[in-house]
Amino acid sequence: MSLVTHLECSLTGQRYEAGQIHNLSAAGKPLLVRYDLDAAKRTLTRDSLAVREPGMWKWRELLPHDGEPVTLGEPETPIVALPAIAARECASSLLVKDEGRLPTGSFKARGLAMAVTMARQFGIERIAMPTNGNAGAALAAYGARAAIQTVVICPAETPQINVTETAAYGARVYVADGQIDECGALVGKGAAQDLWFDCSTLKEPYRLEGKKVMGFELVEQLGWELPDAIFYPTGGGTGLIGMWKAFDELEAVGLIGSNRPRMYAVQAEGCAPMVRAFEKGEEFAERWENPATVASGIRVPKAVGDFLILRAVRDSGGAAIAVSEDAILQAVEDAGREDGFLFCPEGGAVLAAWRQALERDLVGKDERVLLFNCANGNKYPLPDRSKRLVLKEARPEAL
Repeated sequence: MSLVTHLECSLTGQRYEAGQIHNLSAAGKPLLVRYDLDAAKRTLTRDSLAVREPGMWKWRELLPHDGEPVTLGEPETPIVALPAIAARECASSLLVKDEGRLPTGSFKARGLAMAVTMARQFGIERIAMPTNGNAGAALAAYGARAAIQTVVICPAETPQINVTETAAYGARVYVADGQIDECGALVGKGAAQDLWFDCSTLKEPYRLEGKKVMGFELVEQLGWELPDAIFYPTGGGTGLIGMWKAFDELEAVGLIGSNRPRMYAVQAEGCAPMVRAFEKGEEFAERWENPATVASGIRVPKAVGDFLILRAVRDSGGAAIAVSEDAILQAVEDAGREDGFLFCPEGGAVLAAWRQALERDLVGKDERVLLFNCANGNKYPLPDRSKRLVLKEARPEAL
């Protein structure tokens, strides 16, 4: 049974009834799901969690659904050490939570599993979203699982593998001549005409609830302790906002104390609206014109949850950091060659940001730092450094 008590506007605090279909609040801002935390505290304990089946759904007291979820077998993603990269920077350790192990190969699976679960619970028959890639594939996969029709609109720069993957799950996929927020405007128009339900980032309340499980998991995996700092690739910022919410809920039910990690929102220099707003001390971020980066997942010129991202970063004592394209690509190459770990470009941005933070003394070499790799690196184009070989002429000693 769900312990949801109500929903709440993230800007004004206005309450909304649970058990009804919602998108944004009357103020045009994301809605946050609130729970009966006293009731959750009675059954959600370290001991009870230890004997539950692993996976995101074991946190049921702090999740919004009733009944069976729409699932593709979401595992608890591993935390992997990068000892060679850490040694190169004279750091004591460096950890990565590898979200590429989830269904459809990215952390978008968490959020869309929950969003589609709730859509099915509310009897919604058609859903739509804009996407730069992985979110659309996850929506299509879980939509297929739930027998819900999906419509996905992609900017022209979306990696082709993501476009074809999304279509493979049966979604109606369109490639458009614009950026993701412009594609989102078209989705919004269709939702206003009752053609579909809008599942865009933070424009419905439940995707956030799936993504926050990253925060639950990492705390349990680290022995109920929080890292000193978390570096997170930030486009729409659902995961960063979700984890910050998760830590408050974990404290409220008695699973952790009041300590918090510093949160670092990572963007590319070619699309850094959060970094610009952070540096200017602004509450909201202006749209970034002409965005461009190889890390397509963070190519988001305008985020509806901008103030929530900036609030979490500032309240935690963290920062927003922009990294160059060269630094992103170099980080991907270094981790692959030195630690056998293949980052996606967005994960490469996070590694590059950690390196920059070390140089700027934002983090210490002896601190426990957790990076997020948000997708499987095999889903992205890689440089071909192979050489041709004629077997009849080949000599092993020359290889």
